[in-house]
Amino acid sequence: MSEAAVQPRGNAVAQTSEADMGDTGRSDTIRPDGRNRRAAETRRKIIAAAKAMISETSTAPTVVAVARRADVSVRSVFQHFGDVESLFVTVMDSIRRELVVPPPTSSDRPLSARVTAVVENLAQVFDKAVPLRVAAGQFANHPALIERAQTAKQELRDATFKTFAPEFALLPEAAREELADAIGAALSLEAWIVLRRRDGLSYERAMAVWRLTLSALLAQALANSRAIGPAEAGNTEAGSPEAGKIEG
Repeated sequence: MSEAAVQPRGNAVAQTSEADMGDTGRSDTIRPDGRNRRAAETRRKIIAAAKAMISETSTAPTVVAVARRADVSVRSVFQHFGDVESLFVTVMDSIRRELVVPPPTSSDRPLSARVTAVVENLAQVFDKAVPLRVAAGQFANHPALIERAQTAKQELRDATFKTFAPEFALLPEAAREELADAIGAALSLEAWIVLRRRDGLSYERAMAVWRLTLSALLAQALANSRAIGPAEAGNTEAGSPEAGKIEG
């Protein structure tokens, strides 16, 4: 999986609204006989079981294991989700809804403060998403997942341009795109997984690496721009006095 989960497919699409009902499973369409209530509760238990197992193991659980954990039959799992893929992507969406995404960092703050805030915000979200991303490896080439991932990356790219607007304003267009590409690659969920899982860095150490990386990318881009000269660097009037100043 990428930074974003895929849209539920198949039977999971029709059932998505039930996943948002919470623990009670109530909705305006529930019939007095209580069958819909029981179905919603079974679905909630299945999703909760799968989420817990992913968080504990960072692997995609089997239907049999989920059924056992949720204390329901395997048949019930397939009745609600149709196939393993529908179950997994629905669980991914449920986890994503629970992630609290910090507000964008204002471009008015000093550059060093923006670097720190961006890294802290990304680390906060990505660290919670690591188990889900690792577990979703088998679905890496899923078309819907790829599409959602591209959307998420574009949103992060747009946020980068806004947060570092004073610095980007000092660069020519080609350099802006290159810098955005570099930041997107260096501060991606995949890069965070490498630091935390493969390299075994602590949360604080991984953030320190990212702060240094982001500061270096910005400083290098601005140094290149100054070497080129203002005439070729684009509209420098949009820059601020803080642009290019990374305090220690």
